[in-house]
Amino acid sequence: MSWRNELLAVWAVTLRNALMGARNVFFFFELLFWPIVGVLSIGLMSRFLELTEAQASFVLVGTIALSVVNVCQLEVAYAVLLDVWSKSLKHQFLAPIGIRHLTLGSWVVGMVRSLAVFVLLAALGRWAFGFQVLQPGWLALATFLLGCFLTAWVVGVAVCALITLFGNRAEAFAWASVNMVLVLAGIYYPISVLPDSIAVIARAIPLTYFLDAYRAHYGFASEFRSPIATGLALSALYAALAHWAFLAAIHRARRTGLLLKMSE
Repeated sequence: MSWRNELLAVWAVTLRNALMGARNVFFFFELLFWPIVGVLSIGLMSRFLELTEAQASFVLVGTIALSVVNVCQLEVAYAVLLDVWSKSLKHQFLAPIGIRHLTLGSWVVGMVRSLAVFVLLAALGRWAFGFQVLQPGWLALATFLLGCFLTAWVVGVAVCALITLFGNRAEAFAWASVNMVLVLAGIYYPISVLPDSIAVIARAIPLTYFLDAYRAHYGFASEFRSPIATGLALSALYAALAHWAFLAAIHRARRTGLLLKMSE
């Protein structure tokens, strides 16, 4: 397949998800309401607890990462969820596209949406709490956002695999899995406070390293050597594994007939 056809296939999925999202008012509720509530509640809590400026920045970075990853991974998960809800999953896999087009197209929409959320939260954080997201510089910020996007892509594809494997019963993974990942990654605390057995799991999560690298610019000592390189390597590994699991789940769903049961 030529590069032109590859790009057209990704663009078709991107356009489909963007149009379906624009027609659903609840997407905008997810996009705006919960992220704003999260930043305001955490920011006000930091003032009540009289945290230092650095400590407040630490937790606000985690709050913003939570919203960015959550919005992006939900969009990737919607690549399958939308078809499950509309009972048209089999038609998705009959179309002349591969799972790489499905996940990449959804990821593009997710990045655009989560970038819009980030800009909104950054402006809100600066206005309400004096939090400067650009203090580390453009390169550090871009790397941090890339880490959030990659983590969201991996989690979203894994959720697609679980839904395809277990059917409607696995829908809860779309909301529960990312929160579990983020809690372990240390969105509000360094992973050094975790028990050793849990900290081992935290060190296997790519976002842990991107958070560590970005927070180092706010005066916190880095807990890892080469956190960005480690985060990128883990992201590439997990992205490959998640896509392999998604492909295996599709093959199994075809064999067991689950694909037809989730369609009309």
